[in-house]
Amino acid sequence: MEIFGYIASVLIGISLGLIGGGGSILTVPVLVYLFGLDAFLATEYSLFIVGISSVVGSVSYFKKGLVHLRTALIFGIPSIISIFLTRNYILPLIPDEVATISSFVVTKDIFLLLIFAGLMILASYKMIQKNTECSVESLSLQKNNMLLAAGEGSVVGILTGLVGAGGGFMIIPALVNLLKTPMKAAIGTSLVIISLNSLIGFFSSMHSAAIDWRLLATISAIAVVGIIIGSQLSKKIDGKKLKPAFGWFILVMGIYIIVKEVFI
Repeated sequence: MEIFGYIASVLIGISLGLIGGGGSILTVPVLVYLFGLDAFLATEYSLFIVGISSVVGSVSYFKKGLVHLRTALIFGIPSIISIFLTRNYILPLIPDEVATISSFVVTKDIFLLLIFAGLMILASYKMIQKNTECSVESLSLQKNNMLLAAGEGSVVGILTGLVGAGGGFMIIPALVNLLKTPMKAAIGTSLVIISLNSLIGFFSSMHSAAIDWRLLATISAIAVVGIIIGSQLSKKIDGKKLKPAFGWFILVMGIYIIVKEVFI
């Protein structure tokens, strides 16, 4: 199954390069179902892969001046604190057997995968719905609510810490609607936030003895190659038109995880 995992890693990178986000949410399912990792270790690997991919993806935005560092700090600092606390203090508190329903035992791995599936379904809705980007002019009429943005940053940090996803589908709307960031700059800034969240979350809680560094580096490198390919394809293909279709795929995958973990 590993060969399919490597192919999927390229496709994840291509989707990131094409649509700017969303593809990374497939990282954990690929690691669990194609590489055979347990869910907890998969979230750890995912943090590294998503972090490295986001660093590469943010380079072009840096060059174009489309990264707002002040905004990244307002949203990112509470997010980083949350992910650190979640990885180091909340996750270890989750028991190996979370609950027993009749004869069905909800293990820690199943619990994490079900949370992840719910996040996938939420992300798919954001991708499928019609684009409602706000203009800079309309944003100037809104109140600059830094406190609310910081609060959402904390929520993103908790989710990232739990399931290893970047959370771009939550970050970008918050940057646009709460911090009055133009859409293109919001995408670039979100990549920086995701990079910091993911890599700090990984290195602050990594279990080096359990990590196959060769496998992790290989998957990350393949995903980066995919991003480069996707970035080139994006010059010829409108990623926004592909986003709803990709959203439906994410929805199907989320439902599949629930069915597989609960009923199969």
